[in-house]
Amino acid sequence: MQQAKQLTAGSVVFGYWVNNPEQYGVVVFDEQGQITDIEEKPQKPKSNYAVTGLYFYDNQVIDIAHQLQPSPRGELEITDVNTTYLRQGQLRVEKLGRGVAWLDTGTHESLLQAAAFVETMEQRQGLKIACVEEVAYRMGYISAEQVLQLSHDLQKNSYGQYLRRVVEEGTQLL
Repeated sequence: MQQAKQLTAGSVVFGYWVNNPEQYGVVVFDEQGQITDIEEKPQKPKSNYAVTGLYFYDNQVIDIAHQLQPSPRGELEITDVNTTYLRQGQLRVEKLGRGVAWLDTGTHESLLQAAAFVETMEQRQGLKIACVEEVAYRMGYISAEQVLQLSHDLQKNSYGQYLRRVVEEGTQLL
């Protein structure tokens, strides 16, 4: 994501290998690994790489979005935005590899699975997943004092206590 946020033109989407690609938007690659198509919930997928729902776009996405027409489902489809960038030769796909967890939460079952995964990881490691204050602190966007200030109103719950611990234990939590 650090590389993708440097984007100045075009778009970047992320692909993640799944066992059940027919349930997702799927990225199709040629023999050289270049993206050739995006299929929305294909019956016979040509790839196992699901589009994760994390997108980086340049400013032309505004014009592209204004030109979208509702799909047969009556919705504006993000796949149509991505397909427009693909047709323009401005779509890049970053494959998320082993060691990266992408959790789909589009069904009741997958939401429960994601919650169980997050609970297991947080319990086992004692680290919070997607703690925006911690991310901002570690990336230098906010100071230790600001983290402590943010934790003040939450000091009676485990989240607030975690924020304090992030500052007190510093890099030991990495």
